[in-house]
Amino acid sequence: AARWLIEGMADEVLERLGFLRWEGKTALISGLGGGGVAAALGFPSPDAPVDFARPIAGAPYDLIVSLGELDTVNDLPGALIHLRHALAPGGLLLAAMTGAGSLPRLRQAMLAADGDRPAARIHPQIDARAASALLQRAGFTRQVVDDHALIARYSSIDRLIGDLRQQGQGSVLADQALALGRAAWLRAASAFADCAEADGKTSEHFKIVTITAWKD
Repeated sequence: AARWLIEGMADEVLERLGFLRWEGKTALISGLGGGGVAAALGFPSPDAPVDFARPIAGAPYDLIVSLGELDTVNDLPGALIHLRHALAPGGLLLAAMTGAGSLPRLRQAMLAADGDRPAARIHPQIDARAASALLQRAGFTRQVVDDHALIARYSSIDRLIGDLRQQGQGSVLADQALALGRAAWLRAASAFADCAEADGKTSEHFKIVTITAWKD
């Protein structure tokens, strides 16, 4: 199964922890790819994803890591407040997620498929600037939010969607759009192929937003 996206997020978090020389004693690690982060830090692998819609059990934590999750939360401001409350004084939040600007080729293909009546098929995403403002609003301090781009190349839209599903990056919209019919799917595949380069592969872009924030 494809794991390059979630492993990239995990590597980013571990690199930041190494730079910060974190030495806390308690940690909550959640999200796909969290097992590798937990193993590297000497903590048990996460049992299940955290429900950020309610107060977080087991608090307080010296460190909370979230991988590939916060972009799928319905109430992100509320989730950040729960995360801050779950940290011990001096605690650290590290989170990575796909951000605004991701999947432009897939979005273009879905618009071509739906024609004059486009449907919501990809959940909203947040950019670095908005994430920083939300962290400040939630009461975090010393927040640093940045992003970097990843590019993956695909021979077909089917391969791209397969990669996304294998890594838990499918749409989580509560109101799912109707499945594409055959004609619509062919339009999507054609639009994706029209963006191909000389070797027949299409470059898809992913913007990874990484959050570092502290609770005083």
